[in-house]
Amino acid sequence: PEWAFALTRLAARLGITPNGVTAIGSVLCIVATVAFWHGWFWAGLGIGLAFMVLDTVDGKLARCTITSSKLGNAWDHGVDLVHPPFWWWAWAAGCAAYGRPLTDSTFWAVIAAMLFGYVAQRLIEGAFIVRFGMHIHVWRRFDSWFRLFTARRNPNMVILFALLLVGRPDWGIIAVAGWTILSLLVHLARLLQAMALSQDGRKLTSWLA
Repeated sequence: PEWAFALTRLAARLGITPNGVTAIGSVLCIVATVAFWHGWFWAGLGIGLAFMVLDTVDGKLARCTITSSKLGNAWDHGVDLVHPPFWWWAWAAGCAAYGRPLTDSTFWAVIAAMLFGYVAQRLIEGAFIVRFGMHIHVWRRFDSWFRLFTARRNPNMVILFALLLVGRPDWGIIAVAGWTILSLLVHLARLLQAMALSQDGRKLTSWLA
């Protein structure tokens, strides 16, 4: 994206290292989590957006300036992998401070759905890579299209933002939990379809190949 290119070029001109960008983003990620926990959802969304922007810039900066490192790669991907469940948990907890508390049963159902769905989808993606040598989201055109909407961080943030606009962050986190389970079912179905085709002797290739 043009804005990502502009920010990457600015960081390079200022002499900011990719790990420096990642470090700033990591701090913002933690601050956003705290904001969500206390029900400061608008502040948390703004800080989270800043983190998400930096999360786009650091990798591009590393590649454009030929300064990639094992530490930076592990740090960047580690933060990306770990933080989403903490955000969703903090958001669910923060609904009480905001004045829209979830009942105990709803709270734990939401947390269970999101944690199970998140971990299970990551496992399915890993299994697809191991079994077929490519990411599940590049298999067919549908998979690439679905990646734009599946229950990952950015689409989930859009859901939370939309329902916060009407003052219902509790509905937002419930919607995220439901979308997580639906996305999990789609990914599971695609994995099973790929396995069935493979068992029939058909070689799977990416539609982008």
